Amino acid sequence: MIMGKIHSLQSFGAVDGPGIRFVVFLSGCPLRCGCCHNPDTWEMNSGKEMSAEEIFNKLIRYREYFGEEGGITLSGGEPLMQAEFCIELLERCKAAGINTCLDTSGCILNDTTESLVDLCDLVLLDIKYTNDEDYLRYAGCTYREVLNFYELLCRKNKHMWLRQVVLPTLNDTSQNYDELRRLKDESGGLVEKVELLPFRKICQTKYDAMGIEFRFKDIPGGDGKVKLL
Repeated sequence: MIMGKIHSLQSFGAVDGPGIRFVVFLSGCPLRCGCCHNPDTWEMNSGKEMSAEEIFNKLIRYREYFGEEGGITLSGGEPLMQAEFCIELLERCKAAGINTCLDTSGCILNDTTESLVDLCDLVLLDIKYTNDEDYLRYAGCTYREVLNFYELLCRKNKHMWLRQVVLPTLNDTSQNYDELRRLKDESGGLVEKVELLPFRKICQTKYDAMGIEFRFKDIPGGDGKVKLL
C-alpha cells in the first residue's frame, strides 16, 4: 500500500476547478516560487501520512454536494511528486464515477506522471511566466519543461484551465499575455479558459512564522479580482 504525505484536506473547495471540490493538498514541491502562498507545503515530510483508501472514504461522504460538475482536485505542493499515490487515489475515484482534477505546475514529466494525467478529467496548469529566464530565477524550472507538459496534455486531448498569478513588475506584459493567448488558440479548444489571478500578500504571515524571506514582499498587490484572458 502506498502512503501519501498530505498537508491538508478541504471539503468544500469552490476555486479549485468546476463545482464543489474535495481538495487534497499534497506535501512536497521541487519549486521555490517567489509568489507561493503555501510555503508550508514545500517539504515532503511536513505532511501527515494517509492511504488512498482513507482519503477516498472521507471524500465519498461529500459526494452529494458535488453535483454534475464537482469532484476531487489534487493540489499542493506539487501532486506530481507523489504521482504513484495520486494514481491509486484517482483510480478509486474514476471507478466511482467522480470527476477528477489535477492542479499542477507541470514541472515533472515522466511515465508515471503521464499515467496520472490519463486519469484526469481536467488539469489546472499553472503557467507562472512565459520565458526561461524568469522561470529559472523566480521558480526553479524552465518554461520549456512546462511547455512539454502542456504539449502532453494536448496530445492526450485533456481539457485544461491555464492559470497565472499576475505580478505587476514581472509578468504583466503584452508579450506574456500574447503567449498565453497562443497556447489557448493552438490547443484546439482544449484550453477552456485562461485565468489571471491577483497577487495577494496575505501569505506574509506564513513566511514570517517559518523564518523564510518572502521575496516578493515589495511587489504591489492586485485588486483581488480574477480576470479571464
